[in-house]
Amino acid sequence: MNQSLARLLSIISTVCVVLVLVLFLQDKSIQPGGLSLWWVVASLCFGIQWIAFIPANLYKTEKYYDLSGSITYQVVILTILVSCYLEDTLTTKHLVLGSMVLIWSGRLGSFLFRRIQRDGKDGRFDHIKPSSLFFFLAWTLQGLWVFLTLMSVNVLLLVPSPETAIGVAEVIGWTLWGIGFGIEVIADRQKSTFNQNPANKGKWISEGLWAYSQHPNYFGEILLWTGIFISGVSQYQGTQWLALLSPAFVTILLTQISGIPLLRARSDKRWGKNEDYRAYRAQTSVLFPLPRGSFNPQPSHRQP
Repeated sequence: MNQSLARLLSIISTVCVVLVLVLFLQDKSIQPGGLSLWWVVASLCFGIQWIAFIPANLYKTEKYYDLSGSITYQVVILTILVSCYLEDTLTTKHLVLGSMVLIWSGRLGSFLFRRIQRDGKDGRFDHIKPSSLFFFLAWTLQGLWVFLTLMSVNVLLLVPSPETAIGVAEVIGWTLWGIGFGIEVIADRQKSTFNQNPANKGKWISEGLWAYSQHPNYFGEILLWTGIFISGVSQYQGTQWLALLSPAFVTILLTQISGIPLLRARSDKRWGKNEDYRAYRAQTSVLFPLPRGSFNPQPSHRQP
């Protein structure tokens, strides 16, 4: 199978995954005008990416890729909240959940946009941009990323429910979200400050939260989406348990696909022969923050 056909099939498969999930979930959602909002959500997730792809492909730039993803989160959530208000199903819990996503996506989107403006490019796209079909696949996958990540939130927002008191599940879940968001913000800020210091040029960060985890920002990201899922465990019924796809997808994506594996390969290529780097890798937890050396301490001479 040639690469073009494989990429085309990947695009079709990505869209089909979302369509199947919508078919499973559409019946119990609010339906203004007789149309389930799940269809609107799916259309926004892909539609915004495909529109943004046009100028991005024309100028062969990835500078607005992450920003477009964050804007999509915000457009989807605002569309749902407005629809809930018009359908008279908007509750305090809806506003809290919606605010969480708006705050998270606004912070992350602006952070990533400033970073790529400063760096000038994202190395992940060097071998993707030359092929329009491959580049289009990347934007389509971002639509899938938004849709799956928002599964927990959307399940809770799109099912009509009366205003009820905040329970234990909400308190635990929202607290975990707050802790995860705080960890992510602090970790990103520490790394940015470290990298902007000329004295640290060519070095890896191993201070602050990064002294306890090689990827504390990813840990925070996983924790906050897990918290949102937990906040709704008392409400899920039947197919609504597909909300579990949100933290599961984020965890798999960051630990097995585009997060840790890519960064580890890049770091090993750059510093793999450095004794101190190997010691840091061997003695520092990969994800969950732990005291240095408590994570599988190994001799620093071992190759990564």
